[in-house]
Amino acid sequence: MKIKSLLILTIIAVASAIGVNAQNTSSPYSKFGYGLLGDNATSAQRQMGGVGYAMRSGRQVNVMNPAAYAATDSMTFLFDMGVDVSMFWRKDDTGKNNDWGGGLDYVTMQFPVSRIVGVSAGILPYSSVGYSFGSDIKNGTTTHKGAGGMNQLYLGAGVTPFKNFSVGLNFSYLFGNIFNDVYATQTGSSGSSLFEQVMEVKDFHMQFGAQYTINISRKNSVTLGLTYSPSKTLLGKTYVLKYANTNQDQKPDTIAPGIISLKDKFSLPETWGFGIAYDWNRQLQAEVDFTYQNWAKVKYEQIENFSRTRFANRWRVGAGVSYTPEVRMLNGSFFRRTTYRFGGFYNRDYVMVENNHVYDYGVSCGLGLPTIEKTIINIGFEYHNRRSTSSALLDEKYFNITLGVNFNNLWFRKNKLQ
Repeated sequence: MKIKSLLILTIIAVASAIGVNAQNTSSPYSKFGYGLLGDNATSAQRQMGGVGYAMRSGRQVNVMNPAAYAATDSMTFLFDMGVDVSMFWRKDDTGKNNDWGGGLDYVTMQFPVSRIVGVSAGILPYSSVGYSFGSDIKNGTTTHKGAGGMNQLYLGAGVTPFKNFSVGLNFSYLFGNIFNDVYATQTGSSGSSLFEQVMEVKDFHMQFGAQYTINISRKNSVTLGLTYSPSKTLLGKTYVLKYANTNQDQKPDTIAPGIISLKDKFSLPETWGFGIAYDWNRQLQAEVDFTYQNWAKVKYEQIENFSRTRFANRWRVGAGVSYTPEVRMLNGSFFRRTTYRFGGFYNRDYVMVENNHVYDYGVSCGLGLPTIEKTIINIGFEYHNRRSTSSALLDEKYFNITLGVNFNNLWFRKNKLQ
């Protein structure tokens, strides 16, 4: 095994360990449910509006549809990791404010095990929680804070049983802690009472995928993609802790009814994804995706005064275009080897705020910058607007900068004898 390969594996192990708690968001909307959802999109896919169900490429990892792993070239090892930074601007009945968040987003790798089978592994966020806001109450104030989220450590495989058709499976281990805190401070007091709900998730999840490519001509093709994740009850536990005074060194009290199992009280929805992609000569790709999740049937039990929320069925539409002027000119113009991407999306979220639906929509763009040895640096920009409707309780605009590094190495090439 090459020294370079060992180095990459070391980076994967270190980045995965850091990534467990590195992802950070900053949005009051993440207070509800399990937080803001991730859709398994890499930096390159986010630049195209977060599409990928029908994306089929041997040059990048596509966790959105495990059937795509089968497209891995028989000599290629892919390693992709991404980080992002978000800047938020908010407006509600209290005025305007701004904030920021970010961190490690994902770590993935992909490699072939035979001519028709590809394997991928890595870590991605399933959901993220991060918020802090306060309000006045009689004789004092309350402050609401949240942090954490759920991560998924996955192993997946894709196989091509016959020409132009592939199927795949992602098997994920869901883990992570979600903290929702309420601080109550009495006027004139130096300390605060703290009520904290902790949710600890340790569970497994599966996703199935299929892709079929129709070759229209030598340079033109269309790929159809389909994914499905079954609904399931969550495994883990939740409990509420009370600290009488956060300024004193004391042990917390567990609020009755004590530690509660998540099983049969909290669950995840059935999820469907469908996409159609067009490819011209490996230079131009265009895709449209649709996601549907039946969150209205999900169990999410209220614990004490926490967890009060309503869910709605979620749907999302995304579309994107990618263009590379010259994919085969290894020593040609830098700008002709650069990939240019653009996309947009419209999402009705799964949470409801005071009987109001939450919508999130935006546009994105980015570049895939070529470097030495086929490594690509993907830098992207996203503008989002998230708000509740019909009553706009909180209008949130935010700007994301994403950075992904896609290492493309020929692991299995034998060195020639001199």
